[in-house]
Amino acid sequence: MKLLKTVPVAVMLAGGMFASMHAAADDTVFTVMDDPSTAKKPFEGNVNGGYLAQSGNTKSSSLTADSTLTWYGETTAWSLWGNASNTSSNDERSSEKYAIGGRSRYNLTDSNYLFGQASWLTDRYNGYYQRDVLTVGYGRQFLNGPVHSLRFEFGPGVRYDEYTDGETKTQPLGYASGTYAWQMSDNAKFTQGVSVFGASDTTLNSETALNVAINEHFGMKVAYNVTWNSEPPSSAPNHTDRRTTVTLGYKM
Repeated sequence: MKLLKTVPVAVMLAGGMFASMHAAADDTVFTVMDDPSTAKKPFEGNVNGGYLAQSGNTKSSSLTADSTLTWYGETTAWSLWGNASNTSSNDERSSEKYAIGGRSRYNLTDSNYLFGQASWLTDRYNGYYQRDVLTVGYGRQFLNGPVHSLRFEFGPGVRYDEYTDGETKTQPLGYASGTYAWQMSDNAKFTQGVSVFGASDTTLNSETALNVAINEHFGMKVAYNVTWNSEPPSSAPNHTDRRTTVTLGYKM
């Protein structure tokens, strides 16, 4: 017990840890392939989580978790997703972010589809009590094979921001997103997603991820997220936030 009090110890729970953590006020990139025409089963879901704790001369902890659930019909797909992350140092919370969202997709043809999605975000350490986004539009599936998948979508939307200083803003926006997936092997999958929410304060999001299957249900996920805001809140003036995570995942 004495050794634990004098030597910093990192305890990794849930099979994952933070490589670095900077909370970002983003509109999470939806990188899950949700084409009902290629679905192999009526439901797919995954849950990822990671935790890092350190004690001794410095006491700190970091936690991240995310989940995506998708139901498939013959021409439709419905998805629910959520993520959470927070960090504390010496019993002082330094970041805290929670987001949830929903998405629907309707295939017009094998390559063309309509979509709608909504999300809610709170990230008070980066200036936002909440950010609500609603978008609808048209998408096209350019690649839809078992190895490579590529889609692009765009449409109008609206965003409501409530800042930690009490100010609020509602504004129309233009949304565009591109997502690519490469099934590198039976056990490894690479994904890259980029989304842009164009408004008076434009937000650009990027997620680069590698999923490696351990067995039928468990796997590791390494993800690098970047968020850029053209006009960030005055309480969090940096334009760019970056986050790198390594987590253990469970596939349903």
